[in-house]
Amino acid sequence: MKVAQVLHMNGGVGEASYGNNSLVQRKGISLTKPLIEEAITTLYSSTLPRSLAIADLGCSSGPNTLLAISDIIKAVENLCLQLKHKSPEYKVFMNDLPGNDFNSIFKSLDSFKEKLRDEIETGIGPCYFYGVPGSFHGRVLHNRSLHFIHSSYSLHWLSKVPEGVENNKGNIYIASTSPSNVLKAYYEQFQRDFSLFLKCRAEELVEGGRMVLTFVGRRSDDPSTKECCYIWDLMAAALNDMVLQGKIKEEQLDTYNMPVYYPSPNEVKLEVLKEGSFTINRLDVFEMNWNPSYNWNAFDFESEISESLSDGGYNVAQLVRAGTEPLLVSHFGEAIIDEVFSRYQEILTDRMSKEKTEVTTITISLTRNT
Repeated sequence: MKVAQVLHMNGGVGEASYGNNSLVQRKGISLTKPLIEEAITTLYSSTLPRSLAIADLGCSSGPNTLLAISDIIKAVENLCLQLKHKSPEYKVFMNDLPGNDFNSIFKSLDSFKEKLRDEIETGIGPCYFYGVPGSFHGRVLHNRSLHFIHSSYSLHWLSKVPEGVENNKGNIYIASTSPSNVLKAYYEQFQRDFSLFLKCRAEELVEGGRMVLTFVGRRSDDPSTKECCYIWDLMAAALNDMVLQGKIKEEQLDTYNMPVYYPSPNEVKLEVLKEGSFTINRLDVFEMNWNPSYNWNAFDFESEISESLSDGGYNVAQLVRAGTEPLLVSHFGEAIIDEVFSRYQEILTDRMSKEKTEVTTITISLTRNT
């Protein structure tokens, strides 16, 4: 499976689209807003560029796509007002893999700009948007062309499935039953990919340029911990049930592994220090519930059960489907997909009725070294 040719979030506005199933990611962007504002205002006040170039890497499509860009522009405009400085022009580069639904982004730009102008009464500088298809595991833009890079919930995706994981039978990611070579292969693939990502971004950023990166991770040093493997363990359970019933061939399951890796904060910091192009300004770790309905509710977990848990399995199954359906279809075929996610939903609903399920998010703010 060539990940760059297959991987993309489900486009459009359908029931299984990423746009309709990305509330967890939206909450994550909301929680990282202070860090984004801190980074962009520090950058802008120290350089005062007349033209500010921003890139969103792994931008996807849907209502979250321009959320961080809106926060960045508002922060700069507020700073310009305080400094009595003329607004810069904005060059915004939206990057994702070629299969991404870029058309949805382009169609939403006029309404986005209009809404932004309504919210910023003093007006904003000219905004120019560019679509940049391609993998951020390589170069995507010119040398020294960017001031600020944002990436949210994309960097846990690997450039490919690690080599040498053929003996990870019955699993689709790292699990408690995975052989040690599987854990090693996944970690080494993450190291290669993240190091290359940092190297490429260092070439694209101006000196002193900033990045804020957010991705799924784990607090534990153990890569097979339940905190990051839970949703894939349950997906594997659904697929194994279908193998037992003869609906999926065993060799199909044994040759499928997810091209993702959920690093620990220490692993992230180590790669940044080893690659050497960036200084770490801040690294935050926080948890959210996999069920999107919890993340937007002020009540405690127990009081929410009766209201939202009945939809919890469906919500999480749809969230996972929005991001993984193209990968599963390319390997198992389209005919079994509805049943896979129906079974997955049943398993999720049962497990979530018994325990709280959380996703760990890592956000890191970096400055390119001079």
